[in-house]
Amino acid sequence: MSRRAVLETRNDALVARARKVMPGGVSSPVRAFAAVGGTPRFIERGAGAWITDADGNTLLDLVLSWGPLIAGHAHPRVVEAAAAAVARGSSFGSSCELEVRLAEQITGIMPAVEMIRFVSSGTEAVMSAMRLARAATGRRGIVKFEGCYHGHSDALLASAGSGVATLSLPDSPGVSPAVVADTHLAAYNDLEAVGELFRVFGDEIAAVLVEPVAGNMGVVPPAPGFLEGLRRVTLEHGALLVFDEVMTGWRVHPGGAQALYGIAPDLTTLGKVMGGGFPAAAYGGRRELMELVAPEGSVYQAGTLSGNPVAMAAGLATLELLGDPGQWARADSWAREAAGVLAGAAARRGVPLSVQRVGTMFTPFFTDTPVRSFSDARRSDRMAFARFFHAMLDAGVYLPPSPLEACFSSMVHDDDALAHFDRAVRGALAC
Repeated sequence: MSRRAVLETRNDALVARARKVMPGGVSSPVRAFAAVGGTPRFIERGAGAWITDADGNTLLDLVLSWGPLIAGHAHPRVVEAAAAAVARGSSFGSSCELEVRLAEQITGIMPAVEMIRFVSSGTEAVMSAMRLARAATGRRGIVKFEGCYHGHSDALLASAGSGVATLSLPDSPGVSPAVVADTHLAAYNDLEAVGELFRVFGDEIAAVLVEPVAGNMGVVPPAPGFLEGLRRVTLEHGALLVFDEVMTGWRVHPGGAQALYGIAPDLTTLGKVMGGGFPAAAYGGRRELMELVAPEGSVYQAGTLSGNPVAMAAGLATLELLGDPGQWARADSWAREAAGVLAGAAARRGVPLSVQRVGTMFTPFFTDTPVRSFSDARRSDRMAFARFFHAMLDAGVYLPPSPLEACFSSMVHDDDALAHFDRAVRGALAC
């Protein structure tokens, strides 16, 4: 048996075992390679910008756990902090100083976040923020945008983009029509559609929920004036503006999209980077809104592992690393160079490719026109992306296995990683 066949066997065996005991063999759908075909990879370890799969293949990682690992895999400072925390106790079910320190860090970085409540996932954060928005306004309606993913809570799976669109699923069986009846949809970057929703339902809308830079239909930046328009219309109608920065927090700017674009939302949801690779998320905002949350107020939300000390320690270590402006700038520069590599190679080969980037996030869309909405993203050539994905994988680069996701860079992606990426791109686009 050849070395390649032996190496393939171990990963294939793990996939077969997983499919017997887990739906699709995965714990989250987009990992299953449904959009690109082929056999999903089991990853055994990561170091810096690189991961190693179950067959011993070393790959340049541009998934980075779907965004959290802005310090790269197993950064010594993060590992040390997490190990020290777990040695003191992995969970207490009571408050710990690390929560206070991380809360102070975040509220110091994001002026629009005056108080914060920790949870364990982005889904929890957004679900809780929507409950708070409804309680604060006495209204039920939520405006969300087609292709923006805000977690898998029932009311927000309407036109959810990301994994739902990747798998070509309906919004989701099991979601009651009554649950989504108060969710109003508009196209991303279509301010006129939002205005029309407010003209019809203005007295019923509690909040506008938006990814300030869409990342779950691929990277789609806001059109000039779009976020400003959302701020204006919500103020005019007494609704809240909620920025879902679970992905964009620390990814598009050290202070999040709200700092990049100079817009102050009423509420903000956070996750990914703030947990340093551990399950942690949060929602926060103006003090008078957050004081409505129990036990200070009557809006109930709770979680056994919320504020987990290990996650808090890892998050603190990550944000402390990002306190050096040069660290974030390094990740941003690498993403800019990588986007240039993609665009340049595509132009030389005559391949229709629109590379869209904001900060440390970028997406290559196989289309010759800019992508400004979910419908634009879905018109890109998915088969071309699948071929590109597998050519890059064969060349040792691990991209998100979906054309509707973002690639991520880290502060430890270096010149060697860029040279490796350059070689892989030139070969993949030549196929």
